Amino acid sequence: MFDFLGKRKWFFLFSSLIIIPGIILMFVFGLRLGIDFTGGTRLEVKLPDAQLTTAKVENVVREYGFQSVLVQLTEDNVAIIRTQAMTDPQKVEVVSALGKAFATEPQIMLFDSVGPTVGREIALRAVGAVAIAAIAIALYIIFAFRKVSNPVRYGLSAVAALIHDVLVVLSFAAITGRLFHWEVDALFVTAALTVVGFSVHDTIVNFDRIRENLLYDRRSDFEVVANRSVLQSLTRSINTQLTAVLALLAVVLFGGDTLRTFTMTMMVGLLSGTYSSICIAVPLLVVWEKNEWGSIFGKKKVS
Repeated sequence: MFDFLGKRKWFFLFSSLIIIPGIILMFVFGLRLGIDFTGGTRLEVKLPDAQLTTAKVENVVREYGFQSVLVQLTEDNVAIIRTQAMTDPQKVEVVSALGKAFATEPQIMLFDSVGPTVGREIALRAVGAVAIAAIAIALYIIFAFRKVSNPVRYGLSAVAALIHDVLVVLSFAAITGRLFHWEVDALFVTAALTVVGFSVHDTIVNFDRIRENLLYDRRSDFEVVANRSVLQSLTRSINTQLTAVLALLAVVLFGGDTLRTFTMTMMVGLLSGTYSSICIAVPLLVVWEKNEWGSIFGKKKVS
């Protein structure tokens, strides 16, 4: 039997190498928040292909006093303009100026404004939703595994894996925000909560297999039983998540720029959820059961 859990120190190290750089970026530079959280206006205007550049669009918008301007161009020649709050009269003036600059009649695809108060409320609700979900999941797992010894350990290990996935998603957002100017918006929160559900689903499957094997094998060391359970569930876990990842990959490739950030976040989160349910939740449970907190990176051989 392959000593899968004997490699747990490498799993913890790998997760640290993914999470820590992103968290450092997040604390140093912050997340690139969209108008859903900061307040402001998002204006999408379809313009001709000829001489369409972000710099030219930004210069036109800045002439009307909007100094904080971020412009992205899509493959369909749509300029996505993000600024501080813009009134309807200002929108008309900016669109008219863009029409003169590009010698065309611009087509407004989207005009959306969010106040800063609403943005702060959304941010607080997002944090609250994740916290409530974590508490509810922990209580549910503790109740579901109440017949095994130390059910609290199962619940808290699952929540630790959940937090791992949230940190991976935040790290991904921090890195892509710096490299590609991707923003954190309401869809990002939707993706994060979906990832939380997928992560716990797979973790429960692994824990349930451990519970079943413990009923039939009470003499073996807990790590041996856990290792066998993970190997028995490994193919099923990977195949289940792979189908979802392939569907998201299709959306990333063919769904356009509007959904790309959302689907990429979902895909990274699902991959992290599969990884954490196998390589974080179960190893943490083993560390806790064997009281190895003082030597968490110590290697134990499965007999």
